[in-house]
Amino acid sequence: MRNTLRTLLVPVAVAAATVVPVTTARAADGYDRCPDGYYCMFSGLDGTGDVITLTHSTPDLAALGMNARAESDWNRTSSTIHLWSGTNYTGCTAVTSAGPTGKGNFYPDFRDFFNSVQFDGPGGPSCGTPPGEGH
Repeated sequence: MRNTLRTLLVPVAVAAATVVPVTTARAADGYDRCPDGYYCMFSGLDGTGDVITLTHSTPDLAALGMNARAESDWNRTSSTIHLWSGTNYTGCTAVTSAGPTGKGNFYPDFRDFFNSVQFDGPGGPSCGTPPGEGH
């Protein structure tokens, strides 16, 4: 009986000691943290820092900790995004288009500036022409 028990325990011990290689998924970073179908704002340049992901208009970014903190964004929706300088869609607006042009750093004058986000809608008075885009 003792030899039978030893014979049974040896394969179990060997199986328990077998090392299985583990692969770890690389965590998304930068802009890659923005899921398809969302509008994302980042507190740092180039999609770094804190991130918020939105699927609908947000009248006060303070509720998400991003009021006057965003420095870059990516619009992965089919909507035109209107960024408002004030809460509740007040003040002036800048637009982030859908598609490949809807990703990047805000111009320096527009960093740490916006306080509400509107999907589509009428927009409002422009915050001005960003440098390099005027005539």
